[in-house]
Amino acid sequence: MTVDDMLQVIPPVAVYLLTGVVIGLESLGIPLPGEIVLVSAALLSSRPEIDVDPLWVGVAATTGAVVGDSIGYAIGRRYGMPLFGWLGRRFPKHFGPGHVAVAERLFGRWGMGAVFFGRFVALLRIFAGPLAGALRMPYQKFLVANVAGGICWAGGTTAGVYYLGLVAETWLKRFSWVGLVVAVLAGLGVTLWMRRRTRSMVREAGGAAVVDGDGTAPGNVTP
Repeated sequence: MTVDDMLQVIPPVAVYLLTGVVIGLESLGIPLPGEIVLVSAALLSSRPEIDVDPLWVGVAATTGAVVGDSIGYAIGRRYGMPLFGWLGRRFPKHFGPGHVAVAERLFGRWGMGAVFFGRFVALLRIFAGPLAGALRMPYQKFLVANVAGGICWAGGTTAGVYYLGLVAETWLKRFSWVGLVVAVLAGLGVTLWMRRRTRSMVREAGGAAVVDGDGTAPGNVTP
């Protein structure tokens, strides 16, 4: 069985559910590859022989983003900043003091804009909901930025990747998988650059983190 044959037997509902669940869990604060799943689903929808609708991919991704962020907001509001100290001790690679410092600085500077644009940045995607709740951002403002960011990110990514796939199919015909590989490599290049930039910001923030009077980082308390 070829790759094309295997792709054609994937139930469309499974693609929509997987997209929504992964993005929802990532938005809740669990570090998962939501963007990779969304791009893959959008590419599948661009293949005419595969019965995956790009509209429903976008709807599933948007729903997952909004619901996941809202749950993350509720968790952050319940436990406050000590939650990030607890997470940092157990998952320092994703929730270390430097990561929290960068996210908190961006929230302090941009407010609702950090929620909206955070949907497009891997670091802020897992922080936006819980951190907005912990910082007591009014839920109405959070919801507006959350929904707008989810629609623009999910809808824009799905549409862009879908039409890129159509162009590859039209121009490359039998070699359409070459277009897929090129698109994936380009996406990986941008992702790696963003991650390198994020790590640099995290290192800078970690080195400049303010230490409180008892010698522990702020918020480093078990919830």
